[in-house]
Amino acid sequence: MRVRVQEAPFDAGAELDAFTHGRREVGAVVSFTGIVRDTKGGLIRMEIEHYPGMTEKAIAGIAEQAMVRWDLADLLVIHRHGPLPVGQPIMMVATAAAHRRAAFEAADYLMDYLKSRAPFWKKEVTEADEAWVEATPEDEDALSRWQR
Repeated sequence: MRVRVQEAPFDAGAELDAFTHGRREVGAVVSFTGIVRDTKGGLIRMEIEHYPGMTEKAIAGIAEQAMVRWDLADLLVIHRHGPLPVGQPIMMVATAAAHRRAAFEAADYLMDYLKSRAPFWKKEVTEADEAWVEATPEDEDALSRWQR
């Protein structure tokens, strides 16, 4: 299990190659890479802030829960911070499991958590202004389906 919070860009393909290299015990690997997108037009960049130490600990805690809940062989979470221009990778999740359903569900769970609960503060900087981004009702609904 690896959790990285970093400012530097990453190569999703290289990360996935390293994650899967030499794996013989798994039948499924699922990955997702989130990219900064301009949904309303005029977005220049997304600025992401976090508290070092606290953020990694929070993500590691939810990652450990995913490892147990879905009996994962391994997982990887990378999340960037700092100024991120449109089109740049913002985060990546990869899960490895014996079976595809566990890998898919664990990846989906981790993404829902990162979207709505991970301790990051996101600000959209547009040509006209700046605005903090809040979790949407859809984000909350997505996360609520994992509650048991």
